[in-house]
Amino acid sequence: MAMKGHFGVVCVCVALVAQSAFTQVHQGRTFEIDYENSQFLKDGQPYRIVSGSIHYFRVLAADWFDRLWKLRMAGFNTVQTVVEWATHEPRQGEYHFSGNNDLEAFIKTAQRVGLDVILDIGPYIYAERDMGGLPYWLLKQHPDIRLNTSSPAFKRHMDNWMRKELLPRIRPMMYESNGPIIILTVNLIFMKEFLKELGPRTVVYIPYSPMSSLVKGKIPRVYETDDCFVGRNPGWTQRLTKPQCPFIYLVYGGWCDNWGEPHHTVSTKAVVERLEHYLPMNVSVNMLMFHGGTSFGLTSGSSLRDKFRANPTSYDYDALLSEAGDFTDKYLAIRDVMSKYLPVAKGPILRATKKGVYGVINMTAIENVWKVAARLPTVRNRFPLTFEGLDISAGLVIYSSSIPRRILGTVRLNLPSVRDRGYVFMGGRSAGIVTRDQGLTTDLAVRMAPGDTITVVVESQGRISTGFHMDDFKGITSNATLNGHILEGWNMTAIPLTDTSILPDAPLRSLHHPPVTPGTPSGGLTFYIGVFIVPDEDPHPLNTFLRLDGWSKGVAWVNRFCLGRYWPEVGPQVTLYVPWSILKRGQNELLLLELERAPCSSSLPCTASLQDKHVLDGPTST
Repeated sequence: MAMKGHFGVVCVCVALVAQSAFTQVHQGRTFEIDYENSQFLKDGQPYRIVSGSIHYFRVLAADWFDRLWKLRMAGFNTVQTVVEWATHEPRQGEYHFSGNNDLEAFIKTAQRVGLDVILDIGPYIYAERDMGGLPYWLLKQHPDIRLNTSSPAFKRHMDNWMRKELLPRIRPMMYESNGPIIILTVNLIFMKEFLKELGPRTVVYIPYSPMSSLVKGKIPRVYETDDCFVGRNPGWTQRLTKPQCPFIYLVYGGWCDNWGEPHHTVSTKAVVERLEHYLPMNVSVNMLMFHGGTSFGLTSGSSLRDKFRANPTSYDYDALLSEAGDFTDKYLAIRDVMSKYLPVAKGPILRATKKGVYGVINMTAIENVWKVAARLPTVRNRFPLTFEGLDISAGLVIYSSSIPRRILGTVRLNLPSVRDRGYVFMGGRSAGIVTRDQGLTTDLAVRMAPGDTITVVVESQGRISTGFHMDDFKGITSNATLNGHILEGWNMTAIPLTDTSILPDAPLRSLHHPPVTPGTPSGGLTFYIGVFIVPDEDPHPLNTFLRLDGWSKGVAWVNRFCLGRYWPEVGPQVTLYVPWSILKRGQNELLLLELERAPCSSSLPCTASLQDKHVLDGPTST
């Protein structure tokens, strides 16, 4: 699962010399390639890039300075980050560039810390993100679209995004314009269209793909380089075209996880050995990831090779900084290596920050999914519509269809293309789960009674983030059958869990209030609420970790901020990171949507807890 959308993979580099009417060149500030000596030049002097990857959208804005300062303190001189189109244009024509999405503020913070910036502007970024960082509405607008190609539909939307929104924001932050951006990364297939718009003498790296053959020898000063994985033979790799392009080697500081599979790690020894090989050569290096962070909300992606694999909420990546931003032994070891070959900033190396232990939280059922759905519009169609057809990015869709009267008794229900997990009910009775992961299940033996209705509650677990299957439509994506008979006449209700306005907003119920009927007998398809107190003793709230022992699978919010998906039943992620900046002194609210089973009984209440230990390597189902 190599991170193809990230700077440092096989690349094409281009030095632009075209002038731009939009960019003011500041005298003496230049960043360019010295091809004769195969090196970068910054203000005319040889310059070695030592960068680390941090995704600004995986770190809340309140922590940007902290993470970037720690990158600088480790001896790195550059931060590499990627621009996620879907973050900034979640719905067509609706642009978000403030708060945690303030790209310009992140870049300016990097400059304030003393870091240069390598900016991957995509539009495809991979990065284990839903649809590789592309917005879902592309599939809604054009169901047959060929993503990340020069197809007219994709190219038209991409042009609008790049030219009208993104490029005007980054031009003033290029190095020649007194900004910190020294290198841009763009998609190869769109390179010629943007060369003249990116500024004078801008250095551009273009991720390698089979399309690279289209530009070899056709665009001046185009070269390819290769990357190096941790553990790969450390010898120099072959330069695929002209040998003068300076190399930037990719070193993996860790690796990403999948639900249901053991937590991945890369040893400190392996990373240190890789750096010890490259740093004496005076070549440039990018560390992926320096800090992984968190796929907050429902933004994590998935992959499809031998089977479907969904990525968890945590993107800890076994990186140099932990998910909560703490120094690790790997960080300290890498800093020691860097100090042998590079100037390392002087300053204190702090121990892990204090974490909040906010104790046990009593959880109360406040509403089931069926009642939430009753407040939302329903669409009727002859055949099932996808999430995208219903204009929902992520969350749940409830599908229901009446059963023909002639079909009774025990029959075979076939749902060949549920993406990704469907909870099936016959006449209101639970009939089982169809799933794309955790062992593919597409059909069930069900018992029909006169007048029964089939209902399927479908959950999206994140669109595929790379390869030829990125057009990963969610929901019931092909016809359902009973004993081979195609079911028709479907009612569909979308529950967009990314829209906090649809979430239950009732206060905690008093002890005398009638209990809420769960969505299922096991407590699934039900919203639960609880409160916890952040005391006034600390200067500000503390980072903490949500533990959900006994809960099965669902989504968590704190103070209406979506932490992401939880699934401790399959692992490896057991706890969810709760950032300090979403908390407040006094009373805070925890809201859970449990999809399958809640740990409640007549004698035991439902509880969750906030603890000071993060557990990412729990038992797994495989």
